This record gives sequence, C-alpha cells and structure tokens, in this order.
Amino acid sequence: MHPLHQFEYCPKCGTKAFVERNEKAKQCTACGFIYYFNPSSAVACFIRNSRGELLLVRRAKEPAKGRLDLPGGFVDMHESAEEAAQREVKEETGLDITGCRYLFSIPNLYPYCGFEVHTVDMFFECLTESFDRAKAEDDAAEIIILPTNQLNPDDFGLQSIKKAVDRYIK
Repeated sequence: MHPLHQFEYCPKCGTKAFVERNEKAKQCTACGFIYYFNPSSAVACFIRNSRGELLLVRRAKEPAKGRLDLPGGFVDMHESAEEAAQREVKEETGLDITGCRYLFSIPNLYPYCGFEVHTVDMFFECLTESFDRAKAEDDAAEIIILPTNQLNPDDFGLQSIKKAVDRYIK
C-alpha cells in the first residue's frame, strides 16, 4: 500500500486529483504539485548515570502502553537531533543531560492514530550524574533503572527500540 494512500486531496490547491507518482510520491494532476513522502526524524536515548546504570521509562500511552521504552520522541522543526534528545529527556524524566553521543539509526514504522509514520530513529547515549531527581512525566508512566546486563530487548514494546537495545547490549 502506498504510504500516502490516505491523502486524496492536493495540499497545495485542494483538488481531489492527488495520484500516485511512484512508491514515495503523489502528484496533483490539476496543478502539478509533487509531494515526496520522506521519513520523520525521531530520537531515543540510552541514559547512563555515573554508576553505569540505565534509565528507562514505561510507556504511558499507545502504542505499546505499559511496555518499556527509551526516553525520546519526534524532532521538532528548527531543532537538531541533539537538542531533541535533551528536550525529550527533560520532558519525560525531568533530568538534564550532561553529554549526548550519537550511536546509530534504525528505520521504523510508528503507528499514530491509524496512520503509519515512517521514521528514522536516531539513538543517543546520554549522560547524567544521578537519577535521584528523575520522575515520570509527559509520555512516561514510570521510571525504571537497570544495569545494562539486565536489559532484555523482548521487554520493550516498539520494534526499533527492541532492535536498538539488542544492538546496544552487544
């Protein structure tokens, strides 16, 4: 199924003449506008403290409500991936990070309100002195602190996070 199958109207002129051009684009046959469907950027953070423990969150919302997750989310407009990592960690845990190192990326399909959002999930290792002031906020229902050797990819709810945890522990 085409990633833009739910979009029938041209976003430029509003005509119901928005047809598939190729596997990642639709074109308006009325005004000629072509929209290329590119992935959204998202970040996820492995947060370590000075003792080498990792801070995880339990998801408060669907998808994967109640399952483990890494703090993170979508990158906002006019924001770098590092700035998004810092903001998302603060929003979900209340913590300020002192270091943020890019690790790797994984393509993903994120289900959102009946729509599959294609994303490029960028993973970072972030540092903070202590988890003492961490509290579950925003999309997080609970804070979980674990040593790295207790991480199990199957405990996580989202596919890209499972893959990232597996890659991180290896």
